[in-house]
Amino acid sequence: MPVIHKSTIRRARQAERRHDRNRATMNAVKTVVKKVQSALAEKKLEDAKTSLREAVAAIGKAVSKGALKRNTASRRVSRLTLRVNALSGSRS
Repeated sequence: MPVIHKSTIRRARQAERRHDRNRATMNAVKTVVKKVQSALAEKKLEDAKTSLREAVAAIGKAVSKGALKRNTASRRVSRLTLRVNALSGSRS
């Protein structure tokens, strides 16, 4: 029978809590990113811009909580911004 240390049990408990917290944060990020993408699909520029602001804030919050890495967040924000800007460029 393997020896299970108290620290191992404690670490497993902490990992489970972190996993739940990170999933909640990432679900919030995914929701607002989908809002931006749906506004882009419907070609609603104002909705896309307001949703983009929310998405950037949510992604930044995910970085500060440690759920996302900084470069990953930067890449996602950049790609969303490019798509919104492309839509606004086609409008003018």
